[in-house]
Amino acid sequence: MRLITTLIALISAATLAGCASAGDGPGISLGESATFAANHDFVVPVAAGTKDLRVWFAMPSDKDPAQSTSDWKVEVALDTPYTTRIVRDETGNRFLYLEAPQPPAGDIAVKTSFTVERQEVKADLAAATRPHTAEELAELAMHLQSTPQTVIDTQSRTMAREATRGESNPVIASRRIYDRVLAYMEYHVKDPKPDAEKTMQATGTGSSVKSFETKCGNCTDFHALYAAVSRAAGIPCREVYGSFFKGPLDGVDKDQSYHCWIEFHAPEIGWIPLDVAVADIYVADFTANDNSRPRCALTTANGYDGPDPALVDYYFGHLEPRRVSWHYYRNLVMKDPRQTGEPLLWNPMAYAEADGKSVKVTRKLTFRQLSGPGAASASAAP
Repeated sequence: MRLITTLIALISAATLAGCASAGDGPGISLGESATFAANHDFVVPVAAGTKDLRVWFAMPSDKDPAQSTSDWKVEVALDTPYTTRIVRDETGNRFLYLEAPQPPAGDIAVKTSFTVERQEVKADLAAATRPHTAEELAELAMHLQSTPQTVIDTQSRTMAREATRGESNPVIASRRIYDRVLAYMEYHVKDPKPDAEKTMQATGTGSSVKSFETKCGNCTDFHALYAAVSRAAGIPCREVYGSFFKGPLDGVDKDQSYHCWIEFHAPEIGWIPLDVAVADIYVADFTANDNSRPRCALTTANGYDGPDPALVDYYFGHLEPRRVSWHYYRNLVMKDPRQTGEPLLWNPMAYAEADGKSVKVTRKLTFRQLSGPGAASASAAP
């Protein structure tokens, strides 16, 4: 096993530092903080005869003003030559890149660890705002585009028109869209049937078109539909991919999975966060049972105790600190080098190619809370 000591020194010295003292706009502030020690471990399978292996691993974002990361360490269990470096995609997200020529057949274990301090994000929803100017919309054009999975079509335009009802204030209009999506979709974890019998499912690709049809899905489905409607209404928005540090799994050897949320833009305020997917779990529109309650508990930041209107309101404009963000946006195209395959729908875990063909990487994200709300119950390190 080889320790990537040069990479550790490089990242620890500078590149992991985020901005933990200011929000992402004049109306965005940062509140209470929590600190977590995390392990993000991967297994990359290698088939016999592979000539070139390339992998892009998720790293904590250095673009998110609500978090700063330190103590980054990487271990690669590979005795043959390989190279590693930090690369960016076309929008500036960073990833740990590994390339290995003629790697031996078998599994390659890549273990990363880091400490992240995360702060609560709070938007001043009462602050004065206004409609975007034409110049502002031109600058934010990439956040208004239809994409292969977030499609501005008849359905999204109709919902945008019906939800906003002509409201030009982007905060009020966005809250109406938020409420409309909550009324339209259901999180698939609410299915009362056992896992083997579930009929409520995610689309698999985070498709707004399929979500309009099924009226249920996971976080990416919710936010693909939300983004399509928001953009159809002329309100810029962007996706953020990350993970929860789930309270019930503190110190537990179980993967935290990934999660995504949305930020929409309002003049004079900035990028305002929302999480309509998690908010849906707290809407009083279903009765949890022995099948759905455990799923709901592990789809939130800190468990599930039944409907909670206050949390539904909270997740429009606020994010609790029990998160880490990996990257912004979807349809990711890597740079130096570019992936051989199509743009990635998302990459909060890892993407690998062996001789130009995609390879499924398994991962496990575990954590221990070091400080902040709930830290007193922290157990042994993962």
